Amino acid sequence: MRAVTIVDGEIVVREHPDPEPGAGELLVRVRAAGLNGADMLQRRGRYPAPPGSPPDIPGLELAGEVVACGPGATRFREGDRVMSIVGGGGQAELAVVHERVAMPVPEELDWPAAGGFPEVFTTAHDALFTQAGLASGERMLVHGAAGGVGTAAVQLGRAVGARVTATVRNESLRPAVAGLGATAIAPEGFGEHGPFDVILELVGAPNLQENVNALATGGRIVVIGIGAGAKGEIHLGALMGKRGTLRGSTLRSRPLEEKALTARAVERHVLPLLEADELRVPVAETFELDRAAEAYARFEAGGKLGKIVLTLA
Repeated sequence: MRAVTIVDGEIVVREHPDPEPGAGELLVRVRAAGLNGADMLQRRGRYPAPPGSPPDIPGLELAGEVVACGPGATRFREGDRVMSIVGGGGQAELAVVHERVAMPVPEELDWPAAGGFPEVFTTAHDALFTQAGLASGERMLVHGAAGGVGTAAVQLGRAVGARVTATVRNESLRPAVAGLGATAIAPEGFGEHGPFDVILELVGAPNLQENVNALATGGRIVVIGIGAGAKGEIHLGALMGKRGTLRGSTLRSRPLEEKALTARAVERHVLPLLEADELRVPVAETFELDRAAEAYARFEAGGKLGKIVLTLA
């Protein structure tokens, strides 16, 4: 099979042996695979793949057709359309997925949208509801809302009845983010728009102290992105005074059991919203596999709304 391959920090497409599904696993012919910030970090050697995932083939999410089932895998059949998060290896013609983290692809999704769905919607849903306990009527702030996780979070917050504010650095993208269900603002001075019950931090350390200042009493901050910096300083007294919670979360390194729980939560609560046309997966641009290096360059250039997705015939 051909796959995106990291070679000395560069993105190339190379031949690899076809993977084989083990117990409880599916072999999937990949039709689309989204790019994520973790792929950019892995390319630079700053986010290695977890044990059991290919160390040189990136890709945390994919969608495609089941072509073979490993021993004991009974939930799906050959030919079924599935999508899934993976520890790595998603940007390839073939990939192995454990059936417990795979989800059926709703008829409403085409391949690019399905390939850009699993990682960002699972991450956003877990952070907002499992980690932060977002409830209807609460005020919610999403930092860096024009990206994949940000656009997912805005829509999920709107769907549950939260009042959503979103920071978007690129002014030209604010109307589109607003169209997803948020009040879109510039990052500077965001605290003036609070207080907020839940703050989803996708940017990093520079926002920490103002996040604390902007919290409502009993508010919750969940950090899931640190692209702008990983080290910051906060006034603990201010956090204590708000009776606030500051927590961080990642998805990639979780064990299978925990990832399976996130997949079932998405199936129960998010897929029905897709089927009812209450959510969409914004796809900024698609690239064929042979143009993977261009896709990475486009991702890193920024200024996009939603996902960059690789497509495979």
